[in-house]
Amino acid sequence: MWLDRRPGQHPGSAAPPPNNRSVSPLPQRTSSRGPYLAPQRPGLNTRGSSTLSLVSNDSSSSLLASAKKTNGSSLRQSSTVDDAPDPEEVLARILGQFPRSNTTQQQQQQQQEQQQQSEATPASGITEDDLEFDVDFGDLTLTELAGPAVSSRQVDNYKPQSVQDYERDKAKFEDLHRSIRACDDILSSVESNLTNFRNDLAAVSADIESLQARSQALNVRLENRKAVEKGLGPLVDELSVSPLVINTIVEGHIDETWVKVLAEVDKRATAHKKNAQQPQSKALADVGPLLEKLILKAIERIRDFLVAQIKAMRSPHINAQIIQQQNFLRFKDLFAFLQKHQPTLAGEICQAYMNTMRWYYLNQFTRYKQSLDKLKLHIIDKNDAMGHEDTSRRTTVLSGSKLGGVPHDAFSIGRRNELLKTKDQIAMSSYLADEDQTTHYLEVPFRNFNLALVDNATAEYTFLVSFFSPALSLVVVSRHFNYIFDPTFALGQALTKQLVSDTYDGLGLLLCVRLNQHFAFELQRRRVPVVDGYINGTAMVLWPRLQSVMDAHCESVKALTSALPNKAGSASQAKTASAAPHVVTQRFGQFLHGVLALSTEAGDDEPIVSSLHRLRIEVEAFLAKYSQAQLGADARKRDRFLYNNYSLILTIISDVSGKLATEQQDHFESLKASVQENI
Repeated sequence: MWLDRRPGQHPGSAAPPPNNRSVSPLPQRTSSRGPYLAPQRPGLNTRGSSTLSLVSNDSSSSLLASAKKTNGSSLRQSSTVDDAPDPEEVLARILGQFPRSNTTQQQQQQQQEQQQQSEATPASGITEDDLEFDVDFGDLTLTELAGPAVSSRQVDNYKPQSVQDYERDKAKFEDLHRSIRACDDILSSVESNLTNFRNDLAAVSADIESLQARSQALNVRLENRKAVEKGLGPLVDELSVSPLVINTIVEGHIDETWVKVLAEVDKRATAHKKNAQQPQSKALADVGPLLEKLILKAIERIRDFLVAQIKAMRSPHINAQIIQQQNFLRFKDLFAFLQKHQPTLAGEICQAYMNTMRWYYLNQFTRYKQSLDKLKLHIIDKNDAMGHEDTSRRTTVLSGSKLGGVPHDAFSIGRRNELLKTKDQIAMSSYLADEDQTTHYLEVPFRNFNLALVDNATAEYTFLVSFFSPALSLVVVSRHFNYIFDPTFALGQALTKQLVSDTYDGLGLLLCVRLNQHFAFELQRRRVPVVDGYINGTAMVLWPRLQSVMDAHCESVKALTSALPNKAGSASQAKTASAAPHVVTQRFGQFLHGVLALSTEAGDDEPIVSSLHRLRIEVEAFLAKYSQAQLGADARKRDRFLYNNYSLILTIISDVSGKLATEQQDHFESLKASVQENI
């Protein structure tokens, strides 16, 4: 067997160079054809005394070694069999082909050196005994024996250390030992801290559980107290009055805070009266007299406050609306409290206020009327009637002086209707009226006075509703308003009568009618119905006077027609007479244009419609009789005269729109067409 074939290193063989290849389970051979015996590497554990290399040709030992002689001779067999089979080929036939391991350049060079050395060493011979020995593979199969070689990196190349090496590394080991001790100390401290932290967490958890339990208990108590307070709170409030409330009512300044405290006292007094019907307790009996005294003191202070504000309105040059907004409306709850607890005193204060405002508005508007009376106005009298023969225009002023005024035309609307279209809704001030030297028509003072009256009436009615309601009903408030403004309304109607009583300015009267209608619409928009009586009274003054003026124009034209001769004119007279439009036609056209411009939205039921129809009939009759009297002999010229008059009227009113204007235009178009055929 292999154990007695490798006792040691052959004396004639040289030591092989160190091999860095992976360790094989079989010994390496020096050469593929070298001697079979090779020195064994120290420190390599082998099965028995020999190993078999199945990886490469560089095995340190041959598969077959020379058998030792029984007599212990060291002679080796020097003969070799030249035709012996290659061991690798034998293994290849047994195991099959296996991949050769890749070697580095150094290993290849080492193999070449070993091969050269083996060639220099005489070959040993192989006997038949060598070929007949049994190979002991142990418990390994050939496949396991021929498995992949172990990497050289996996081999633990152990190198023994000397005493000097240990001395040299002693400091390093001591440092490592100290580091380990320090780490142990730190880890012990960390462990202690973690243990303490765990204990603290347990304590905190217990505290949290305790707090949660207390919180739940407090929540239950809070809910119970809320329920009790909800039931007992109103009763406690009714049975108690705080010292702060008492001090505020007795000594506090009257402001928003005082009003809130007053509301609280009123609430408790109401509750006390409600509870007085039930069996009284000692607390109710004690708080009753205190509440009565507080109410009496509050009534006294409210009376003094309101009386002081009413007196302030009687001061000269004071604006009552400022006091109303700042001192009355801010404390409107005071009068409601007074009306509830002392209605008699509230009525007296209300009457004092009404008397003051009645005097205030009458005084202010009287002064304003006096300023408007100083305005210079065009006087249009009966000499300005449409059929009057005097074509000159005379102008006087209201002051009675005979100074010549600005030329004007009583039948032309001009720019007078701009008062209806202007967006300036501010009345002329008294100062400007005193200093104004311009001559105006009657609608200017009428508009300014009534515009100021409407604005002040709206402000006063709004204040009365805001301050006295709901303590007083709207019917009572309206009655108070009429009491305040009745003298002022009478003053306004007196001014209107003064302006229109003697005038023959039909366009001015119609302008005043439209302004009055505009005021009525504005009052409806503002929801102030208490001024409707004044508006209707003013309309009752204006419409009859306008009818009188229209009747005067009709009568003047009728008188002019009656003055014409009844027989037709002679041919010589017709030849010299002119076919140009008559002056009455010019007046009527301009007047008709003004009326239509002021009646674009008028209905068919207005008195002006029937009056205008009568005036048109009179003018047409005058033109027909005039053409017959002056141009009767020349029918063609007579028709040309009528055509020219109708054309002039159509030209003047052509730019007016509205239902009434369309009717008039169609009428004169038909008259024009009836005489156009004979021209």
